[in-house]
Order: sequence, then C-alpha cells, then structure tokens
Amino acid sequence: MEPLQYNTKRKHLIIPEYGRHIHLMIEQTKAETDAQERNKKAKAIIGVMGNLNPHLRDVPDFQHKLWDQFFIMSNFDIDVDCPYEKPEKEVLEAKPDKLAYPQNYPKYRFYGNNIKRMIDVAINWEESELKEVLVFTIANHMKKNFLSWNKDTVEDVVILAHLDELSGGKLKVAAAQLPLSESADLLKFKSKNGNGPKSNIPTKQRNHKRKRY
Repeated sequence: MEPLQYNTKRKHLIIPEYGRHIHLMIEQTKAETDAQERNKKAKAIIGVMGNLNPHLRDVPDFQHKLWDQFFIMSNFDIDVDCPYEKPEKEVLEAKPDKLAYPQNYPKYRFYGNNIKRMIDVAINWEESELKEVLVFTIANHMKKNFLSWNKDTVEDVVILAHLDELSGGKLKVAAAQLPLSESADLLKFKSKNGNGPKSNIPTKQRNHKRKRY
C-alpha cells in the first residue's frame, strides 16, 4: 500500500479549481516525447476541462480561455499545437501600475476630492448656459456633502463663499439659479437612500411601537 499523502506535501496546484488530476495529466503530457501523441493528449485534456465547466460553453472565446489555463497550469513549459496565440508568462506575471491615490489635503475635507476635480474642470469651460447649470449642480452637491457632516442646516452664502474660495474666485452661481436646494429637501433625499440622519428615538422605544402579533 502507498503511504498516505498530505496535500501540504504535494506539489502546489496552479489553478486549484481544476483539481489535482488535471494537473497530473498535464504533467504526463509534458513528459510525452512523441509530438503527435502529446498534441492528442492536450486536446483530450482540454475536452475534460470543458466538461468541468459546461455552463461556460456558450461564453465567447471559451475554448481560448481553456487553452490559456492549460498553458498556465503547465507553467508555460509544454510544446503543443494551439489554435490560438499562446499566452506569455512575462505578460501574466507583470505587475500592474500603482494607482494614483490623491495626496492632497484639501481645506474642506467634507466636500471630498471629487468636488475639487469638478470645480477644476468647470473653470476651463467656456461661458455658456450649460456651464451655469454645472456650477449650480456643483454648489448643490457641496451643500449636500456639507449636510452629511453637520446634519442641521447651512446658509447658501457659506456654500457660495466656499465655492468662490475653492475655485480661486473663478466660479460663481448665476443669480438666476439661486437659491440652492433647501436643506430639508437634501436631507429627505439622503434619508430615502439610507444615508440620512438617524432618528433620535432610542431603539427600544421604536421597537415598542411596532405591532406584535
């Protein structure tokens, strides 16, 4: 009898979803010296891999994905004829570029970095009715973000002053667009989306009011 083998002592599975038997079949195919027989075994393995994922048969390029996974499990060290372009190990192992995380620390953090980006974009727009609508939308969004942290109310003059400061005096809400949306309306909109201020009534009292059957 063969001694009991633990997975921790076995060879690492490159794609565990296919199991150890598929990996062993690929290793046997790699050891095959006859090219014709090696290609025959490779196609048989692709067929078995496809049978393990029957729900993906209608997915475009399904066979292409199977061949890519076949070469990945062989560690790109197998010489077989492939109907598609063979994947490159260097491309697969290439590290992605680092994300450009914002490193700026704005004065009014509660507005967020996206507001500042929107302001910078709006500054470069030509004067038009569309720009007036955009500036009004930015100011309204600033007011909503302000209420996310203060939860009470805020005067329009405060938002307009902050907009003037963040834009370097280049953006102003047109008089025809004023006033901004009411604080109560913005809070009501936030409440519908689950982001509004919570009720001050204790949880036990709220539950006590519920009907019990």
